[in-house]
Amino acid sequence: MALQDLTPQLRTRLSRMERVVGWFVFLATALLLFGLGYYIYVKAQSKGWFLVRARYYTYVNSAAGVAVGDPVSLMGFRVGDITGITAMPPRTGHNVRIEFVINQVNQLGEPYFGYIWTEGSVVKLNSAGFLNQRSLEVTRGTSGFNIYQTHPLKTLTLDEARSLADPEKWRLAQNLYDEHSNFVFRAFTPLVESNVTRIAEITRGPILAFDLPENDRHITCVWDNGEQRYVKYNYRNENETNAYELSCLESPAISDQLQAMVSQVQQALPNFLALTNQLFAVLKNTANATSNLNVTLAGAQPVVTNFALISAQLREPGGPALWALGTNGNAQVQGSLTNLNSLLGHADTNLNSLLINLADITSNLNAQVQANSNMLSGIAKTVSDTDDFVQGLKHFWLLRSTFKKENAAEKKKEEQEKKH
Repeated sequence: MALQDLTPQLRTRLSRMERVVGWFVFLATALLLFGLGYYIYVKAQSKGWFLVRARYYTYVNSAAGVAVGDPVSLMGFRVGDITGITAMPPRTGHNVRIEFVINQVNQLGEPYFGYIWTEGSVVKLNSAGFLNQRSLEVTRGTSGFNIYQTHPLKTLTLDEARSLADPEKWRLAQNLYDEHSNFVFRAFTPLVESNVTRIAEITRGPILAFDLPENDRHITCVWDNGEQRYVKYNYRNENETNAYELSCLESPAISDQLQAMVSQVQQALPNFLALTNQLFAVLKNTANATSNLNVTLAGAQPVVTNFALISAQLREPGGPALWALGTNGNAQVQGSLTNLNSLLGHADTNLNSLLINLADITSNLNAQVQANSNMLSGIAKTVSDTDDFVQGLKHFWLLRSTFKKENAAEKKKEEQEKKH
């Protein structure tokens, strides 16, 4: 049926229906396009397409356990991915080149490549599992300055450097050396008047500098170790000149470590077996010594019993004397003490009698001396005559050598010799 054959009412309803269907199709198409765009945005964001990508590379001995797409960590956070693994030509000094990017930001929105500095930042290739897996880790810098900068790199003449409005905000973007290659100024030195005057004495050409308040959303320059200055970074050109080399600390793979451990075990196994044999001999000798000790203890048991009996006897009253003198020793000691008392009594009596007799003798002698007064004078005259006789013998020539006096010095010398 043709549309002209419809009634006006049907034509009106059909026109309304067409408009509703058209709007539905339009909205469905718009929602489809929005969902597709949002999916592409989320996917690009997860891939880091909207993040600043700082490119690095390092050299390792072996690419075992690493693959393109593996994560790169910094301080325990995933900050990037491995983008390339390439074997170096045969006659070069390196084996494998690994390229990776840092394209993540921290909780403050700052890029993680700001932690990687010219000094102290290295790459560690560590073991990450028991299946020969290894992971790439970058360490935080300790000194120096950031390898990549987001501040615009500008070239200034010396006159422009002297006429800066706020020199404290400007920093040197290169290391400067004098004519004798002595280090004078380090990068990021403020371009104050005194420093610019000293720089003019070193070089006549333009200098590279940063305006710190200015900060682009992308990387502007990268440090060049050969030139000792920052060079412009072209983030659209992903060639090797835009990448920075980091030294690598490579640990052996798990398989190599296990192989080395097995080799050490094989080398130590003979010594271990010899040690077990020696240990078995020691245990056997210990068992023999223990059995001999049991026999000795069994033989010493009567001695211990007798010692217990002796100690019990010694603890009784009079036990030591009874144990030393025997059963009859007490009676013998008592008899000896009785005889000793009797002997002491007789000795006392005899001593008294002796003293009485001695007193009688002295009294009789005193009586005789009192009765005969000439006795003492006679005794004195006899002693005097005897002394005269001896003095006369001293002067007789035959006996003179007998009574010769010794020299006092010789006598003293003989006494000293006797002492020594």
